[in-house]
Amino acid sequence: MVDWRLYEPLINFARKRSMWIVAFCTGCGGIEMPPLMTSRYDLERFGMMPNPAPRMADLFLITGYVTPKTLKRIIITYEMQPDPKYVLAHGSCPLNGGIYWDAYNAIKHLDKYIPVDVAIAGCMPRPEAVMDGIKKMMELIETGKADGWKRYKENYEYYKKNQDELFGEGWRERTARRWIPWLMNKKKEIGGGKQ
Repeated sequence: MVDWRLYEPLINFARKRSMWIVAFCTGCGGIEMPPLMTSRYDLERFGMMPNPAPRMADLFLITGYVTPKTLKRIIITYEMQPDPKYVLAHGSCPLNGGIYWDAYNAIKHLDKYIPVDVAIAGCMPRPEAVMDGIKKMMELIETGKADGWKRYKENYEYYKKNQDELFGEGWRERTARRWIPWLMNKKKEIGGGKQ
């Protein structure tokens, strides 16, 4: 019988050096991503790549302000990601609403709805600050302290209660019911195209 705990440091080292990013750019935070990915800061040298598919991503980067409408997509995307998964909140807006702090439609505490492992302050944080946040995330992953995905499972009732208070109970089912007719129509279109 193999004791996988012996290999945990090696696995964590590999995890920190091979992250796939799914980015949720809701506002001006997304503008900091091109300098990070291109030759000036070259995020790829850390083994990081953007990935549009949440089911294959382990780092969830949330940039810009969050509204109730986008928060639903953020929660669903987060839950679609496989474990272990990590959340990096980019800028003031996901943390406290940023310049929209007094807007009725801005979410002030993202960490009430999903766990945030690393938060980068600033409006907008420069690429250097984002790089520092990413290095902090890598450090937490290597030491096994980036445990937001565990906290989400252990305290699921707390997160679900906050989500239900905002959206009302059964919001997942109502959202799914809205998508089912669209999916069925797409299925017919695809099936009709083959015949």
